[in-house]
Amino acid sequence: MNIGLVNELALMCARMKIDVWEVIEAAATKPFGFMPFFPGPGLGGHCIPIDPFYLSWKARASGFEARFIELAGAVNGQMPDHVVGLVAESLNRSGRAIRGSKVLILGVAYKADIDDTRESPSLDIMEELRERGAVLEYSDPYVPALEFAGMKLESVPVTPARLRRSDCVVIATAHKSFPWEEILEHGRAIVDTRNALRGHRSEKIVRL
Repeated sequence: MNIGLVNELALMCARMKIDVWEVIEAAATKPFGFMPFFPGPGLGGHCIPIDPFYLSWKARASGFEARFIELAGAVNGQMPDHVVGLVAESLNRSGRAIRGSKVLILGVAYKADIDDTRESPSLDIMEELRERGAVLEYSDPYVPALEFAGMKLESVPVTPARLRRSDCVVIATAHKSFPWEEILEHGRAIVDTRNALRGHRSEKIVRL
């Protein structure tokens, strides 16, 4: 529910043209009683996206509706579609459509520095982009090969040349080993869903 709240705040801030990351940073200056939660491209792993709905199901079987759990799930479930919308916005700045564009996904594990892809929002983002005609590649040092939704892909290295020939780079998982300075320098359009490029200002960056 905390994640759902901050994701809804991110969606609201996007509509109001406010940087949600600056809002969270400002709120964190409170010297007590504050625990930051951060928005993201969706929920992954085995527990958070799934287990609360077991509780909700059990509550419903007992005649009780767990409305906050259901609402949080609905908000969190919107985030991959929101990211695809940001990719469309980013490409549109250079007069391109998703169809036919080369999109490089950075990170398919559901969180940084692990190899677990269970329920990863990256997979939902990739599937939607593929359905809309994007040409996909991914890079993940922890996931050398990936098979899902009828696709078989292998991780590619992040190089200046690959970044330059990608129409859009999507930072879906902020692995520490990614070369962030190279990504910023050579990426033509970047959708940063994790605030991995915090502190950098550039017209090529679209933040969640």
